[in-house]
Amino acid sequence: MIIPLMISSVAVVATLLYASILDIRDRRVPFPTWYPMLAVSLPMVAWFYVSVFFSGGLWPVLSYLVLWGIFSVVFYLFAYFGLFGGADAWALIFLAFCIPAFPIEPLGGFPPMDFLPFSVLVNAVLLNLFTPLGIYIMNVMKKNRAPFPYPFLGFPVDGNSIEYSYGYIMEDISEEDGIISRRFFTIPEALGGIIGGGGRVYTKDLRRFPEQYNEELELYRKAGKIWISYGVPFIVPLTAGLLSALVVGDLLYILMLIITGG
Repeated sequence: MIIPLMISSVAVVATLLYASILDIRDRRVPFPTWYPMLAVSLPMVAWFYVSVFFSGGLWPVLSYLVLWGIFSVVFYLFAYFGLFGGADAWALIFLAFCIPAFPIEPLGGFPPMDFLPFSVLVNAVLLNLFTPLGIYIMNVMKKNRAPFPYPFLGFPVDGNSIEYSYGYIMEDISEEDGIISRRFFTIPEALGGIIGGGGRVYTKDLRRFPEQYNEELELYRKAGKIWISYGVPFIVPLTAGLLSALVVGDLLYILMLIITGG
């Protein structure tokens, strides 16, 4: 079972690295990006399941397939309701299909749930927690000031070229009698915009549909600097999560072992 999963892992890692570059550069990962990876992985996954069947019977095969089905439905729904990026969801769904188990034992050992995609997701979330700290350090170095917790969540950009940045607008800008007023959107307002699919302005939309945002663009230019949320695509920490899972293992499991002295 090692050989097919190793080959599939190489294909997935290479594809995620390329997808990360596309997502950082264009904030878009075309669906055909996944085709070569799937072409390589499909026969490898079939090989893996045949090996599992002959070594352990039908139940282990069904267990992996059920876990993949649950995993896929959850993240498809997340993307459908706007809680997750479409490319991020497909990356997780295809990753779960292509590498259902650890090819070899990682340095930290096998976690209780031998389902690699779960460890990848856990690692990605944990590693992504360092991003706000990096954003905050950057804001401190550049002397960008804002109320807590906004320096951890975003940074200011030039209103004259805001449409060429990537992220969501963090401020509500208005003008009355020639006076510009501004306030940060509250966290509940931002979350409501994510769930409801409205009330949030994405800088990419300013570039794609400037005629729909003439008033907003004018206000942003008058306001000078505008705070936007950082736009690091989740595919980047997802790739880091996969690499760390393959080499080190499940970071949360390792952390729990350290805490408990196991």
